[in-house]
Amino acid sequence: MKRIYFLCTGNACRSQMAEGLGRALLSSEWEIRSAGVEQHGLNPMAVQVMAEIGIDISQQYSKLIDPDYLTHCDVVVTLCGDARDRCPVTPPQVHRVHWPLPDPAQAVGDEETKLRAFRQVRDEIRTRIEKSKMLQ
Repeated sequence: MKRIYFLCTGNACRSQMAEGLGRALLSSEWEIRSAGVEQHGLNPMAVQVMAEIGIDISQQYSKLIDPDYLTHCDVVVTLCGDARDRCPVTPPQVHRVHWPLPDPAQAVGDEETKLRAFRQVRDEIRTRIEKSKMLQ
């Protein structure tokens, strides 16, 4: 089984959405996890926009990076500069990829504006997973 780890700062939005999308889009030969360099809790707007596309992440929870899983991954995807910079060193066989995505939780404005930011990030993650040759 191949392993992928999606990482962001607080494991609240981007990496949680990536984990859910990975489970929905990648083959069963992939073990998919997400984590953060900190724990910020699962963002309800991330749950909401994933539910809009039929993916339930409501039972996922914010986790810290597991060093053992990290060192045995095939692919580690960092979704923000903070995670890229603070992620522990990985062995050379771990393929590291950086997808610099904005933090939708930082969006300002009314609820619809914030939801739009979450949807944009969700859709960008979906596109990147679907187009990534290493994940096929």
